[in-house]
Amino acid sequence: MDHSYLEETGRIFDVQRFSVHDGPGIRTIIFLKGCPLRCKWCCNPESQQYEIQKMVVNGVPKTMGRDVTVQEVLNEVRKDLTYYWRSGGGVTLSGGECLFQSDFAAAILRACKEQCINTAIETTGFAPFSNIQKLLPWLDVVLMDIKHVDDEKHKAFTGQSNRLILENAKKIAESGANLVIRVPVVPEFNHTPREIYQIAKFAEQLPGVKRIHLLPYHRLGEDKYAGLGRKYELSNIDPQNNEALEELLNTVRNNTALECQIGG
Repeated sequence: MDHSYLEETGRIFDVQRFSVHDGPGIRTIIFLKGCPLRCKWCCNPESQQYEIQKMVVNGVPKTMGRDVTVQEVLNEVRKDLTYYWRSGGGVTLSGGECLFQSDFAAAILRACKEQCINTAIETTGFAPFSNIQKLLPWLDVVLMDIKHVDDEKHKAFTGQSNRLILENAKKIAESGANLVIRVPVVPEFNHTPREIYQIAKFAEQLPGVKRIHLLPYHRLGEDKYAGLGRKYELSNIDPQNNEALEELLNTVRNNTALECQIGG
């Protein structure tokens, strides 16, 4: 068998072990560098540029980004095989946007599947569908953000149109993939019952989609912007309270057949 794909090289900026988010069970999250969106609330601004950067963390400059092979990634994720198998967990590719490095991402997923490791990606879906097709044969779960159905508002808060994203969501669903829709709920962007209702109704129409996750806005990544010499544009926005989030949860549950939860 040809294992040359294990020498495929890509750029990551972090590896998080023992995560219980971004997919089932206990997982290792591989964070890839590079993203075409510029979401104003992004909690990983160091992921947006593909270039290796310096970010000041607790007063100390830290290098963000390193080039690794698929084999090196596999060596890291194999450390926790027992935890994956006992919990139904596995490996999730995040970012940034893993579709930005589609060949590298597909090779990682293939390596994991050949080790019988559950695989998932967390994605914006903003990429040519040909990039997505490279990954689909090696995926167990696709966690895809639908941030807004209104194109102009999507552009204003992310820097990109949502048209390609919505088209790709339909194509991914039609492919038979296990697609879960996720909504980062951001005050002043998409936090009203009407906006969440519109997103949920779009998700409900996707073939085979049964689940939607509402991800509460937080400001945990705000300090990173200062560390990169950038301004955090949403510093005047506070996270929603539990009552407001429950109202959104009930909006989905009362108006669609989707399974809905707060958090992912």
